Amino acid sequence: MANHQQFQLCYQNWMAQQKVDLDELLQGLTNFPTDLDYLQLITKKAFNHFENYHTVRAQLAKHDGLSFLAPTWGTTFENSSLWIGGYRPSFVIRLVYVLCGSQINAHLAEFLDGVTRGNLGDLSNFQLKSVDALHIKTIKEEDKLTSVLASEKVADEPLALLAYNCKKVGESSEGEAVDKAMDTHAFDVYKIIMEADKLRLDTLKRMIDILTPLQAVELLVVSKKLNLCLHEWGKRRDFQMGITQLLNTQIPSTSRDPPSE
Repeated sequence: MANHQQFQLCYQNWMAQQKVDLDELLQGLTNFPTDLDYLQLITKKAFNHFENYHTVRAQLAKHDGLSFLAPTWGTTFENSSLWIGGYRPSFVIRLVYVLCGSQINAHLAEFLDGVTRGNLGDLSNFQLKSVDALHIKTIKEEDKLTSVLASEKVADEPLALLAYNCKKVGESSEGEAVDKAMDTHAFDVYKIIMEADKLRLDTLKRMIDILTPLQAVELLVVSKKLNLCLHEWGKRRDFQMGITQLLNTQIPSTSRDPPSE
């Protein structure tokens, strides 16, 4: 049966893979910005790694879906922004909006003169309409899953009655019934996480299909940079807040460890 060490190892491997993918994507942007076939190749490669991570995660979460709602292997800052075990699918769409606006502002004079760079600041009207439509659809799907998770009623039978009838808090003569009820809830949560993961994958794939090869690589670069940076910044903040010892300290760093005080 899967345990927390395996959960943590899965996350460690994914963080390490993101670093490798980021390096390759950055090299593509720098050295082969006009080689569309190569850009599509490294985009597909990075997406496949993301898909493989979710496959392994699904196998592990089946044993304990609850652990993925507030994972001990993440920092408190990372966990504060989790949505059903991961980032919101609409996160990648908001990144596109942010980068599009930022790049237009950075090269406003060129933009007004009709100069194009082929990056996310050069989204066409058709692309913008497609992104907007995907955003609306994704938000609706997110809301549906949020409602499903909220409907998981821990207070309902049988746990409420088992708690009421126990003679001492935390103990019960019906331990088997308690375990069964909790396992059922955990499995129901697992199924919701799988739906959320599917939406994350589908949304990213559709966004990549909307973008040009160069734009898709740019999106993956900023997405991976943000994920890796948030992890490092979160570790530093946990250290500064004095709660590092409460977290798992075995997660490898992608940069230097926080300085000792």
